Amino acid sequence: MNNHPGDAGEPDIAAVAAAFADPRRARVLMALSDGRALPAGRLAEEAGVSASTVSNHLAMLLNRRLVTVEQQGRSRYYRLATQEVEGVLEALARLAPREPITSLRVHTRMHALRSGRTCYRHLAGQAGVALFRRMIAADWVEGDDGLYRPERDGDRLSAPGKGNHYRLTDNGITALSDWGIAAEHLTATPPLRYCVDWTEQAHHLAGPLGTAIASRLFDLGWAFRGTVPRSVEITTEGSAGLDALLSGSLHSPQAEKEAARERPQ
Repeated sequence: MNNHPGDAGEPDIAAVAAAFADPRRARVLMALSDGRALPAGRLAEEAGVSASTVSNHLAMLLNRRLVTVEQQGRSRYYRLATQEVEGVLEALARLAPREPITSLRVHTRMHALRSGRTCYRHLAGQAGVALFRRMIAADWVEGDDGLYRPERDGDRLSAPGKGNHYRLTDNGITALSDWGIAAEHLTATPPLRYCVDWTEQAHHLAGPLGTAIASRLFDLGWAFRGTVPRSVEITTEGSAGLDALLSGSLHSPQAEKEAARERPQ
């Protein structure tokens, strides 16, 4: 039987899996999993190897098409090639055993990730769970209470939720629109997507809306990325801003324009 150029056999899973098998390459991939592009030197620090050694690992990841590289000035910056790579990392994290905390550095790292982190580019950890619970309490989201119940819907920790509980209310659509979230993220077909947070064992908002809200927090300077890869910290201004936003006392640009038109000239 003759093979044609367009014929394709079984996917070579082992070839790709080998790229994830080395702990140093795994740390490189995890460092890139929040969507940023990082230089080789920063990735060498994360992997705990020399610059020359990380170059060999990056070459393999490039060869497997798991990362891409771009030149910026004198530096080369690497990023994950596709969101599918993020998905593989999350899936492996769900299967992998937890390493024991044996040092202050590991403890500090885990504390930062629990406090706040990115998950598929949306907000997770204590910050993500608290924000979602507050959105429910503010009547922006309806359908459930944000709690994880393992006996319901087949949900699993550190995994996308399977239930169809959550929907934006009219109040939520109005508030988020006034805050600057684009209409396409507010009018998408319900239900809202969520994840079961593995550190907090509760729900946090996921999907396009979750990503849009996280991006808005970064754009406003209400949140910033910590030194630990994937970690996120809410600023003092961000905490106050979220309090005002969720209480309805934050004046949106649209509301300011309408108020200005109503003031006596």
